[in-house]
Amino acid sequence: MTKNNGQMSTSQNNEQALHWSFWLGVSFFVLVIVAICSLGWFVTDKMSKDESAPVTSVVISGEMNYTHKEDIEQAIDAINLSNFFNVDVNQVQNKVANLPWVYSVSVRKKWPNELKIYVVDQTPVAYWNGDFLINQQGVAFQADITRIQHPLPAFYGPEGSEIVALENYVNLSELLDYRTLAIDELVLSERFSWQLTLNDGVTLNLGREERVQRIQRFMDVYPVIKNNKKADQQVDYVDLRYDTGLAVGWKPLTEKERV
Repeated sequence: MTKNNGQMSTSQNNEQALHWSFWLGVSFFVLVIVAICSLGWFVTDKMSKDESAPVTSVVISGEMNYTHKEDIEQAIDAINLSNFFNVDVNQVQNKVANLPWVYSVSVRKKWPNELKIYVVDQTPVAYWNGDFLINQQGVAFQADITRIQHPLPAFYGPEGSEIVALENYVNLSELLDYRTLAIDELVLSERFSWQLTLNDGVTLNLGREERVQRIQRFMDVYPVIKNNKKADQQVDYVDLRYDTGLAVGWKPLTEKERV
């Protein structure tokens, strides 16, 4: 009888242990579910708040000698910046890139509320056919020339000859620099005949061939030409379209040059 009572007591203890283990497991499972739900709600709420956060800072920087910050602000004024995540940087970039003085632009977002715009302006090297400008790559563009505060040479030529004009300008300028001369105007005719006007007012007719050799010939004889001019004269033009010689045209001194 005593033995049976001991077996029953052990059995009851085992059942109680299993009972508590079961409910502890259930409680732990419920707690895990509650924790996951709470974390999910927190993350969702946080993301919802972040997504509705607007861009409150637009930082504009770069190499802008001609483009004004106000130009960029006006260009992107119509873009909705009320949602940081939804702001399309490509749209912003296209708007800024369409500004006349802009050569290149990069746009990126910086967490949590900043839009950074970096702009590099065109570098004009010459006027082109009166209404346009040419940049360092020989590409013609149109922009507000009143923003240019330094003198530029003027190029004239057929459409599509911008790079040829620029390359010859650079090469011939290097030669003329030895005589402290510079090109104020470069004209390329439809038949690709070259004419230069120098910063001292002299016009050089170079023709179509041997431009470098003809410039070198001019530089050799120009000091002699100036030394042999009359007191009331100045050189008007030098025609170098000859195989072995040149022709010189004269004009009277202006009142300003007489003084």
